[in-house]
Amino acid sequence: MTRITNLTYILNDNNEVLLIKVIRGVGKGYWNAPGGKVEGSESLEAAARREVEEEAGVKVFDLISMGVIEFVAPEKPEIGSRCYIYITTKYEGTPHPTDEGIPKWFKIDQLLYDEMWAADRYWLPQVLEKREKVFKRFYLDKNEKIIKIEDLKLS
Repeated sequence: MTRITNLTYILNDNNEVLLIKVIRGVGKGYWNAPGGKVEGSESLEAAARREVEEEAGVKVFDLISMGVIEFVAPEKPEIGSRCYIYITTKYEGTPHPTDEGIPKWFKIDQLLYDEMWAADRYWLPQVLEKREKVFKRFYLDKNEKIIKIEDLKLS
């Protein structure tokens, strides 16, 4: 079974998005939204809320589903997943470093795509700038390079 994960993009009133510099595990060294695996019988939203609190130290509310992306990587199964994407403007607390990552606000039009997952540049502007849902599948090689992109059809 495909690993189920999530990413939550927190937006503020200054046209900024909160990302974390991942300091351990899958994605180490990349800027990414807080997120991670769904555990046990957690709902998708409960997992997203928990991951944001663990990784950025803030509580989020009123999550808006923005679609699903999948990563298929037969030669690197640890990065294969179905990832549910959320955005929100409702949060409580001040982001602070955790043992998972170092948070920082970025202007949405100035994201450091060269320091993010390669696939992000193909779908993230659609979510953050256009506020359109995304449904994509990315096939990756052993070096995490994209070898194919297709629309994801959920049944």
